[in-house]
Amino acid sequence: MPLIKNNPSANEAWQALLQKYNILSEIEKHGCFSIKASQIKEFKEPRLMAKWDSSDALPEVFRKNKINILPDSRSSYVLGDFMLYQKLPELEEPVTQMAQVELPEFESIQINEISSEANAIHVLTLSGILNDFLGTGENIATFNGRMGTGIFDFIVDTYRGKKQRIHVDNAQCEIDGGFENKESVVIMEAKNVVHEDFHVRQLYYPYRLWREKVRKPIRLVFSIYSNLIYRLLEYEFQTLEDYSSIKLVRTKNYSLQDTRITQEDLKNVRYHSTVRTDDNMEHAEVPFIQANSMERVISLLENIYNNPMTSQQVAELMDFDLRQSDYYYNAGKYLGLFEKQKEDKQKVIALTALGVKIFRLSYKQRQLKLVELILQHQIFLEFFDAILLTGALPDKREIEKEMRRLNVCNESQIVRRASSVYGWLKWIFQLTRL
Repeated sequence: MPLIKNNPSANEAWQALLQKYNILSEIEKHGCFSIKASQIKEFKEPRLMAKWDSSDALPEVFRKNKINILPDSRSSYVLGDFMLYQKLPELEEPVTQMAQVELPEFESIQINEISSEANAIHVLTLSGILNDFLGTGENIATFNGRMGTGIFDFIVDTYRGKKQRIHVDNAQCEIDGGFENKESVVIMEAKNVVHEDFHVRQLYYPYRLWREKVRKPIRLVFSIYSNLIYRLLEYEFQTLEDYSSIKLVRTKNYSLQDTRITQEDLKNVRYHSTVRTDDNMEHAEVPFIQANSMERVISLLENIYNNPMTSQQVAELMDFDLRQSDYYYNAGKYLGLFEKQKEDKQKVIALTALGVKIFRLSYKQRQLKLVELILQHQIFLEFFDAILLTGALPDKREIEKEMRRLNVCNESQIVRRASSVYGWLKWIFQLTRL
């Protein structure tokens, strides 16, 4: 068995566990492998080893071997090649066409400082957004928190193409928001961080629990609050006992402020942009960007406003590995938003004065200021001008060619980082959707 240091990463600990208990072979023979929390604890705390709300956070050894993990009791888990995550659809609705809602005038609610999932749920209900989305009368909050799931069986799709049966005996589940209206009971999973997918367990386990408790139909809502916008998605399970039968029913987005941004607004930002002179990698103090999602940069900005975090805490919050955490820190630093400070004898990621200023701006002014910071970098300014002329985003080969000309990073990094340039340019022009 490989040597394990005192505080191994989740990936290192799982590598050792897979080897010690011959787990991959057992999964191949039997379709799954049961493991006790006490066995996991031999190497690392189970709470740090078994809960990844998006696939981004999975240990590399899991991704490589197409392995996932589910709790099946309060003290045990089951491993297998289960397909557990549901990809979130891209935000297709133009921001300019989103339903805009007005909040009641409460002094204790500051729109720009809704920084927790609990507060996001409060505003969601107070504003009437949830009632509008579901097309119901008033939804009254009636339950939330940690609960036992009860006892049930289900089947789940696997990478082998077979259905695997799982038995659950009072595993723990956590419900962010539970509501009731005249027609239905509503279970909500709320996030204030943008991810590409989510763990279906977060809806399925609470659904199975409450399906046995109430007679009314159950409606399942996944809520994402980020960058002053609510994104609501309703899901259903077409077959009660089939975890993989999840289906998207509807989605709708809501803004709390004016979101109208025009191409004239963007042109005005470009007109006042001043290009930096330190993008050449021989002079740059910050690595060139390798963070495809501007939405996730903004999510990180919002979450560290009141709570500076270590790289490890950022990784846990965003469901990143440590390497991705560094990429997104550097992306924020590239724009002048993030810096590292010393706090209690450790380095934490915090907002710069500019980052704090941008956090406090309204939706429209925040987006335009971020565009301004992006266009201070020559490669983005040049492509911005080209897109205005042609009406089309550049392809990856064009971006790679320009990156070589400007010498923004090493040759070995160009292909991966060209995707980030494309992602940021796409984000800019999606602000208008004209």
